[in-house]
Amino acid sequence: MLDLLILSLSEGIGLAMDAFSVSLANGLADPKMKLKKAALIALIFALFQGVMPMTGWFFVHSFVEAFKIFEPFIPYIALGLLSFIGGKMLWEGLHPCAEGDTCCLEKKKLGLKTLLVQGVATSIDALSVGFTTSKYNASEALLSALIIAAITFVICLCGVLIGNKFGTKLSNKAAILGGVILIAIGLEIFITSFFK
Repeated sequence: MLDLLILSLSEGIGLAMDAFSVSLANGLADPKMKLKKAALIALIFALFQGVMPMTGWFFVHSFVEAFKIFEPFIPYIALGLLSFIGGKMLWEGLHPCAEGDTCCLEKKKLGLKTLLVQGVATSIDALSVGFTTSKYNASEALLSALIIAAITFVICLCGVLIGNKFGTKLSNKAAILGGVILIAIGLEIFITSFFK
């Protein structure tokens, strides 16, 4: 049981780093974000980081061969999703609309659809954690996933709040920085996949 807790804590911290960076970028992009929205962002990332290892565990116990076929594509999917979102933020930061323009207000909103895509993109590598938990029974795997989710929630909430603080100071440069961060995370996931 102690091994499970130590492994889950270390996996949770490691897996949450990408989500932390994206949370930071989200906070930068919306410096006036309320705590409720920051908590929602953290919750979405936590849910994905918790569900993905359980999905990996389920695949290992049910469809081992199908999961092994899918695994090499994970870095490409993460790179594509994060580059798309990051590129969009970068474009919006470099081409701001006039102050008070309704299109400008719409662009600055961080919608649920964007958050869900970010959640998938930052947690898709957590599917492979299912391999490390394959020796666990269902309740142990669920406990591990809950620990990972809880750690992710705390880390991501901190990321959004830190981003908010600096986003206010960076004002119009925040979207550019946020976009660069997202693209960099996608590249990091993609490049490091070749060294595993």
